[in-house]
Amino acid sequence: MNPVLNLSAADWWSMFEHFASLSLLAVGGAITTAPDMHRYLVDETHWLSDSQFTSSIALAQSAPGPNILFVALMGWQVGMNAAASQGGGWMSVGLASLGVVVAMLGIMLPSSILTYTATRWAHQHREMLGIRAFKSGMAPIVIALLLATSWLLTLSHNQPARDWPLYVLTAVTTLVVWRTKVHMLWLIAAGAVLGGLGWV
Repeated sequence: MNPVLNLSAADWWSMFEHFASLSLLAVGGAITTAPDMHRYLVDETHWLSDSQFTSSIALAQSAPGPNILFVALMGWQVGMNAAASQGGGWMSVGLASLGVVVAMLGIMLPSSILTYTATRWAHQHREMLGIRAFKSGMAPIVIALLLATSWLLTLSHNQPARDWPLYVLTAVTTLVVWRTKVHMLWLIAAGAVLGGLGWV
């Protein structure tokens, strides 16, 4: 069941601040911050249900466009849940749009400013040992954050006896990505076909 919220201006500001802080930690993309978004939006504030959270990620990842769209969907869902306490109607569209703006400004603004500033500086000093070491040291961090996100999404099913095909598909996909040069779109298409057939 979706939560019904009564959000104040302070709550919207809190959501902006949280996404802004995650923006500065989004090494490897916003998807790597999904575990902390889950902690904040589902476990701590209860602004989203677990199914709304995972559906936002799944829908955004399957749709064409930027990877960051899942944040917009989460903001939309928070706004829709807030509108449910106000009777819905046009209020739903307004609060859902506000949720999108708050979430996207929070996740995009700080990292965009930091990236622009840091990239200019790093390019000017690209031969420094510290810059080269920093780039080499970030790779394992990005991989670990991506693994944490995938683990979180896998655990949301909570029915291992029934969902074993998902675990097998995840393991096979990981091996294919690691060991071959098969394009990711083929793997996404294969997953869509298997899901459409009801096999996973």
